[in-house]
Amino acid sequence: MPTLLHIDSSAFTDGSVSREVSAAFRAAWQAQHPDGTVIHRDLAARPVPHLDADGISASAVPADGRSPAQAAAFALREELMSELEQADAVVIGTPMYNFTIPSSLKAWLDQVILVGRTAGESPSAAGKPVTVVAARGGSYAPGAPREPYEFVTTYLEKVLTGMLSLEVDFIVPEFTLAPVVPAMAGFVQQAADSKARALEDAERKAKALAA
Repeated sequence: MPTLLHIDSSAFTDGSVSREVSAAFRAAWQAQHPDGTVIHRDLAARPVPHLDADGISASAVPADGRSPAQAAAFALREELMSELEQADAVVIGTPMYNFTIPSSLKAWLDQVILVGRTAGESPSAAGKPVTVVAARGGSYAPGAPREPYEFVTTYLEKVLTGMLSLEVDFIVPEFTLAPVVPAMAGFVQQAADSKARALEDAERKAKALAA
């Protein structure tokens, strides 16, 4: 039975474009796999704790030698890593906060990246397809004035491919703040067009993966 791992990280539930587009991807995937399983990690509603000393050190200690704190910390890492390993496809919805990803998503990444298992010479989820919906309030596209400040796709492409060896594809809706920021009123149409393309891309990519 196919499994989709669906991760959302926007702090907002209403009006979040990254959530709307990741949900469209999920709906299209489920339409192709009506008997499939969806694991939904809402990192805003249920934040994953940041990786701490117990979670780091536990991986170097045999299970029967771990302290209670180490055992609890590694049990969470085990749960999150297993979800990634068992999924046939992954969709991640992320906004841009202060030029990069939300700390909630970084916390999830730190928990699932473990050299010798999910990272390293033979990553356990290597080749798994991951679609990232990377929404941003303005434009950071090539040639845009703020292109040098784009650390969402640049970071995620490196960490997801370079450490986890996943196959990553991006959907990038832009100008998401235009409808609510008066100074960006001139970009409202670009925002609508960008979101429409993102929704179409999400449905198309989900169907292609299902096929």
